Amino acid sequence: MTTDTTTETNSRARLDHDICVHIFTASAAMVGVCLTVIGILRVVISLRKEDLLGDDLLAVNSMLYLASCLLSYWALRTRNQKRNHRLERTADAIFLVSLVFTAVNAGFITWAISAS
Repeated sequence: MTTDTTTETNSRARLDHDICVHIFTASAAMVGVCLTVIGILRVVISLRKEDLLGDDLLAVNSMLYLASCLLSYWALRTRNQKRNHRLERTADAIFLVSLVFTAVNAGFITWAISAS
């Protein structure tokens, strides 16, 4: 390998590591956000004497964030490059799906609360 190829490979590995760290920390934070909103929704539900589907959707959303968090943690801990890239891509995809699902949940909860 030439020096340029080695430098590019090292730069790519460092970038992958950085992305994985960001997915790990953001996913863990979003699990906490989902749990907080579930708690707030449960208070609203008990005050209004109505049940909303939003807290169930947020529970699913938090599980998706948890899966992304665990996969990115596993990617950070593995030494096998091929497995590392596969885990990073999977964690990234689940994280992006979770973000979209969070936006859908926010719209659903807003609609459900304003409709009642």
